[in-house]
Amino acid sequence: MAQIDRLFDKLLQKEGSDLHLLEGEKPKIRVHGRLKAIEDEAKLDRKTIESYLKEICHDERWEYFKQTKDLDFAYDKDAHSRFRSNYYYHLHGMGAVFRIIPTQIKTLEELQLPPVLKKFAELKSGLVLITGPTGSGKSTTLAALIDYINSRETKYILTIEEPIEFVHKNKNSYFCQREVGEDTPSFAQALRDASRQDVDVILVGEMRDYVTISLALSAASMGALVFGTLHTNSASKAIDRVVDAFPADEQGKARTMLADALRGVCAQLLLKTADGAGRIAVNEILLATQGLSKTIREGNSANIRNIIQAGKSNGMQFMDDMIEDYLNKGLIEGLEAYMKAQDKKRFEQFAPKSLV
Repeated sequence: MAQIDRLFDKLLQKEGSDLHLLEGEKPKIRVHGRLKAIEDEAKLDRKTIESYLKEICHDERWEYFKQTKDLDFAYDKDAHSRFRSNYYYHLHGMGAVFRIIPTQIKTLEELQLPPVLKKFAELKSGLVLITGPTGSGKSTTLAALIDYINSRETKYILTIEEPIEFVHKNKNSYFCQREVGEDTPSFAQALRDASRQDVDVILVGEMRDYVTISLALSAASMGALVFGTLHTNSASKAIDRVVDAFPADEQGKARTMLADALRGVCAQLLLKTADGAGRIAVNEILLATQGLSKTIREGNSANIRNIIQAGKSNGMQFMDDMIEDYLNKGLIEGLEAYMKAQDKKRFEQFAPKSLV
């Protein structure tokens, strides 16, 4: 048993989501979105934090961390506990953040996600974007979508991640899970390799640069179903982010590719529940239509609101509508609705005067 495991045990006992270690500070855990120090722990000096971090990281990775000052990997504490790990340096020394990766993949129903998301999993080809800020549950939603496919289809599914988070077991489909930095040098290289691997479904853990985005679009255009993540909080911003990743002289081509390949966007946020016992997801849903293809080609992002409004009967929805629905049902509090809403005026009656 590693020394750091006792801190993970405390995190699990308190049903937290993240463990934060910072040289010069007490260990902290995040519970239902709030970060709190573990009061019975001492402040971490260099010797202690280095022993914690080095013990669960093999020598090659540790040397990489010392050279680059940053490291991502997954740590398996035991058969029931897995953590996404990020090591880094800061002004006062070393730091690390560990996020729990559930070993049991929840279904779309268990996550209380909109049923329309099943349409994404039933597609044969194209690009689906799952977007949201860090910590919004994108990976959990993607895992549920992939598991839905795995339970119903006979597909060859490739995941490209840094690090691998959810480990999928073969059901009806079978998997190749590749970790960037371990099994492949980059997202881009793994996508290039995928073109020769007869892949049906590709999960791209992060579409972070022009090359990766371009190759993901190409894979979707060539007949694969591609799921990718972006750090945006709305459907229209996701489309703009994809196009803006291309050089100016290639953005026209990018719009054409995206217009042909995009099948849908699910933007997601996590909100604290009114009872303080957890968090709940809210989503904005955009589905592909002829009008959407034309809108993307013309670069008319403002029209996406009209497309979502017109498509509500087909399952499209605005983030703020879902926030209002949860507020009316008493699932979230007014201030939380105001803080997470895109249209602040819609919820400003719930905000302190200092914020309005």
